[in-house]
Amino acid sequence: MSREPTSARRVRFAAHNILLIGTLLALTACGSDDDPAPTPDAAAELALLETTDLHYYARSYNYYADKADNGVGLERTATLIRQARQEFANTLLVDNGDTIQGTVLGSYEAQVQPLAPTEQLTMYKAMATLKYDAGTLGNHEFNFGLPYLSQILGGGLQVDGVDPKIGSKDKGPGFPIVAANVTSLKTGKPLVEPYVILERQLTAKQADGTTVTHPIKIGVLGITTPGILNWDKDKLEGKVSTQDGRDTAAKYVPEIRRKGADLVFVLLHGGMNAGGYAANMENPGYYITKDVPGIDGIVMGHEHNTFPDRGTKPVYTFDGADNTKGTVNGVPAVMASSWGKALGVIKYALKWDGKAHKWSLDTANTAVEVRTIQTGSNPSTYVASDSAVVEAVATLHEKTRAYVASPIGSSDFRMSSMFAELGDSTALQVVNQAQQEHVANYVKKNLPQYAALPVLSVTAPFKAGYGSSSDYTDVKAGSLTVAAAADLYLYDNNTINAVKVTGAQIKLWLENAAGRFNRIDPAKTEDQWLLNDSKTGVQTGSSFPGYNYDVFTSPDISYEIDVTQARYNVNDPSQGGERIRNLRYKGQPIDPAQEFIVATNNYRANSSAPYILGSGKKFDIVWAAPDANREVVLNYVKARQNLVRASDGAARSWQFTKVATAGNVLFKSGKDELALAQAAGLANVSVYRADDNGINSGTGSYTVYRVDLSQ
Repeated sequence: MSREPTSARRVRFAAHNILLIGTLLALTACGSDDDPAPTPDAAAELALLETTDLHYYARSYNYYADKADNGVGLERTATLIRQARQEFANTLLVDNGDTIQGTVLGSYEAQVQPLAPTEQLTMYKAMATLKYDAGTLGNHEFNFGLPYLSQILGGGLQVDGVDPKIGSKDKGPGFPIVAANVTSLKTGKPLVEPYVILERQLTAKQADGTTVTHPIKIGVLGITTPGILNWDKDKLEGKVSTQDGRDTAAKYVPEIRRKGADLVFVLLHGGMNAGGYAANMENPGYYITKDVPGIDGIVMGHEHNTFPDRGTKPVYTFDGADNTKGTVNGVPAVMASSWGKALGVIKYALKWDGKAHKWSLDTANTAVEVRTIQTGSNPSTYVASDSAVVEAVATLHEKTRAYVASPIGSSDFRMSSMFAELGDSTALQVVNQAQQEHVANYVKKNLPQYAALPVLSVTAPFKAGYGSSSDYTDVKAGSLTVAAAADLYLYDNNTINAVKVTGAQIKLWLENAAGRFNRIDPAKTEDQWLLNDSKTGVQTGSSFPGYNYDVFTSPDISYEIDVTQARYNVNDPSQGGERIRNLRYKGQPIDPAQEFIVATNNYRANSSAPYILGSGKKFDIVWAAPDANREVVLNYVKARQNLVRASDGAARSWQFTKVATAGNVLFKSGKDELALAQAAGLANVSVYRADDNGINSGTGSYTVYRVDLSQ
């Protein structure tokens, strides 16, 4: 065989290379896998659906009263979700946290009969029927501790005190949980994934009406309130740190965009405060939307309010919060109340660019609304329940009903918080007695250095009508059950704390509590609302919730509250306005220097000092007990067995300073309950209007009572 000359071989190779280059250029001109061929333009709708602050209201049920409560519950919200999915071709369902705690269902699985690592949280079973796409952590996700949180999330939390092997991913939520601003001190990384980029196919329509699908990448960033380090300090201190919400969003939103997200949503377990930015603020929604570009939508919660609110008295009315458009600083925003009472909906119109293969937002056609489970104008009519959710919770539902119905004692009087702000102590005194006894016994046995100090106790009407006209502690006379103890002390995650204070600090404590009341002008002839509350009165300034209205019920303490005075400003006493008068201990003016031990809860001891004592101040905590306040109350009733009004429900430590008013002073409370006030000795209360028709509340009718401050 003859051999090809070298020169000829070189010519053949050169020709081959020229042909190869030409082929590659032709392929490039025709497109490739990395640069697909153009497609027709198209349009699509995407509805972002939000639940928030479900607080384990899986069922429409009040376990304290052992009866249906159709005004709450995921079983009703689920119906709205399924309706939305029928309405919109494309939906994305997210949960905004505070999901696993709040009803007895949650505490039963966490504390009464703890879940095995091989079991899935029943709330997540219920949510699985709805196929959630993503969620974030609320502050109450931390209430039962990090080991429990790790377990129900499917294991894997890398944080001190947690075995990451306990739990199974197939028994977790079933959807990604993201939170960017809670960091494990062990690893220096976010406790869970900071964000997720969801890859979905959107159903769209071309100009000729043809239905097509195109891919989309949706970034979901989670942020929770940094207050967890105060509220659950005993469970989190030394294990995690928190970062500022606004700064965290500014850090991660560009990163999510760089990774190709077509849309970026922020799940903020927080609300809005436009009174000035502060690092690590509790409710930074306003400043996230104002200062962080690149966000296509924000869902909010934590405050249990509604946005947008197109009623007559919206909560958020500051510049930048547009209740008509449903935007905050131009960003579509939604907050869907709480307890499953509503579904947040942001409807987006999107355009598909067939040449660039990209989605863009048609911002002019974005619409935001909050859809409530209430139907029509009748406040007692609601959408039907969802059978899949009901079935998912059925076993736990029956176990919980049996548990809360188990008897622990009896009472010869009704214990209610309906008139606690007027002096009725029936729902408060037993709690204070239980806390005081528990702390006093511990101090005597274990803290001899404080044995000579008097032990007092404070508690508050945790259920004060905010959620609805039936949202009050109300324990009937007769047999007392576990449900009664749970009703007397709402928060199952609170633990006993004892703080050392002076007489002067007790006065400051009471001055802070007196912020619950509006200032009453005696000369004013118009009606005036007694409570500073957006639902059960009129909000003046920042609304002061009932759960912060601390009360002593010991006969050793007595004082008056003068509501004609301005609120006391602990950080600027020169403004005047002291409301607490004639503060006495055992009949004598209290010595400002005398020291006391006060039994309270971990929330108050850890986070309330700046409001009670002044900015930068802390309580001197002498004992942070692991014992839950609710369990202390339950065990106290079990030990006492029989409660009687004379010794357990009649102590009144305070009264209003007497003053005649030219107009009516009004107080909104439970419907048709004047007899309850009279039984508590409140002779200065009368009915002003039998039905307020849901004014200011939106959640059912209250009765409006007149309070005669001159008596």
